[in-house]
Amino acid sequence: MNRFNKIILFCGGITLGFLLAFTLIQDKDAPITSEMIRNAASVIGLEFTETERDTMVSSLESTRNNLQAIRDLHLQNSTPPALNFNPIPVGKRFNFQQGAQVWDLPEDVKIPENRNELAFYTIGELASLIKDQKITSVELTEFFLDRIEKHDEKLEAIITVTRERALEQAEQMDVELENGIYRGPLHGIPYGAKDLLAVEGYKTTWGAAPYKDQEIDETATVIQKLDEAGAVLIAKTTLGALAYGDIWFGGRTNNPWNIEQGSSGSSAGSAAGTAAGFFPFAIGTETLGSIVSPSTRNGTTGLRSTYGRVSRNGAMALSWSMDKIGPITRSVEDAAIVFNAIYGDDGKDQTIVNLPFNYKADLDITTLKIGYLESAFEQDYWNKERDSLVLETMRDLGVELIPIELPDFNAGPLRLILTAEGAAAFDQLTLTDQDDLMEWQSPSAWPNTFRAAHFIPATEYINANRARYELIQKMDSVMQKVDVYLSPSFGGGNLLVTNLTGHPSVVLPNGFTDGGNPTSITFVGDLFNEAALLAVAKAYQNATDHHKKHPPCFWIEGNNRFQNEH
Repeated sequence: MNRFNKIILFCGGITLGFLLAFTLIQDKDAPITSEMIRNAASVIGLEFTETERDTMVSSLESTRNNLQAIRDLHLQNSTPPALNFNPIPVGKRFNFQQGAQVWDLPEDVKIPENRNELAFYTIGELASLIKDQKITSVELTEFFLDRIEKHDEKLEAIITVTRERALEQAEQMDVELENGIYRGPLHGIPYGAKDLLAVEGYKTTWGAAPYKDQEIDETATVIQKLDEAGAVLIAKTTLGALAYGDIWFGGRTNNPWNIEQGSSGSSAGSAAGTAAGFFPFAIGTETLGSIVSPSTRNGTTGLRSTYGRVSRNGAMALSWSMDKIGPITRSVEDAAIVFNAIYGDDGKDQTIVNLPFNYKADLDITTLKIGYLESAFEQDYWNKERDSLVLETMRDLGVELIPIELPDFNAGPLRLILTAEGAAAFDQLTLTDQDDLMEWQSPSAWPNTFRAAHFIPATEYINANRARYELIQKMDSVMQKVDVYLSPSFGGGNLLVTNLTGHPSVVLPNGFTDGGNPTSITFVGDLFNEAALLAVAKAYQNATDHHKKHPPCFWIEGNNRFQNEH
């Protein structure tokens, strides 16, 4: 396809978007006519008189030249716009005092007789073993590397194994511990990271064929922070191409509970690998469901942090105003431990709000106001029975649940914010025809979505963000009633609304279908209050055992624990 046959957006002045080079126009330098303007206007639902169209011609020709000059800059994905999204409602106040962290870590953990069981130990259990020098970081790292080598062929969760880097890190952690230096609960703990996070010396593929050989000469802030905490990066995990779905340039990442099914995405490999015991935790990202969805499918615990909480420096940009980073683990406590290492300012990501994280594992959650989306839970939907049991469990814990509703607001059209920003982030991919190299080419896939996004007028993108401002204020009025609330993971519009407003959420398993596949429930917290959110989610998880069950075909051979518990 010739690039001049593709969808091209032209903006009149600073407000009007038109398609001025549609399929009949082959020459980008062809004179703009009144008829072209009429046809272009009809595509975006506008109508102008002939006099008005004639008057626009010179302005649009000037705009076309300016747009081509901007395209000729060949902006990199890492270049952000000089506009920062602010999720903080007017008048919002925060506590700036950092308190002492309290972890619920086990003591005197034993090495299992069957060492394969280490694959499903929590971070806390593994941390105890390392700190007490019952196992070395090198031993643990080699153990997980061996599991990846043995099992990933059927899971397809790993793009790159960072063996050399990992063993070097692990050896350093062991030497430090021998010399009395202990960095904390992540000291010597292996992990995986979604392959949209740059790691110097290794490919960063973004899961997409056009970038499968790409190397970025930097290391993402989140990886640097985990390095400082002593964690050991052993693998870069799969993601749906350019952070959509579970199809990447090497195939499809599979669900460890059902290999015939995809892992969901886009943090496909991070969730599948964590569930299958390839590593104790992994880093994922979410723009619109990319932690919630694969965590649901794979039965993991995922924390989507507040927008502006974790630096995205060194991460692929999809939507500058919606991208968020968070951990995918097998327990809420593990998610808190990892989040404690990665949040905060780095002096590079200008969207970061530097606020404390005052997590208390033993917080009395009955002192909090906890709500639930009443109408969403009352609807007749596929996971209603298990979700209703979550409400019963919370009441059994002494919580007086407060019925609430999301703002009466049509948030659906605001999806165009994501598609417009995504199209801008990958503008060069579209203009150079490299989008044709992408594996997934359906009408809903990124290549077509990015092309179609060029129809979005600049005025409508700005007005969508003005509407988003209104949604933020309305959502804050809801959050003034509660500290945390529960929602069906995909019900009531909660996923879209909270991704637009930047609120944090924890998704965790709440049962299994008759076919043995995990289901999930979502807890949502107030902006920058991951501490209360995690404490409430942990209380629920402590009262259940869903997170302690593991995919049978990746569980230990000869061990009937899953069958006995499920």
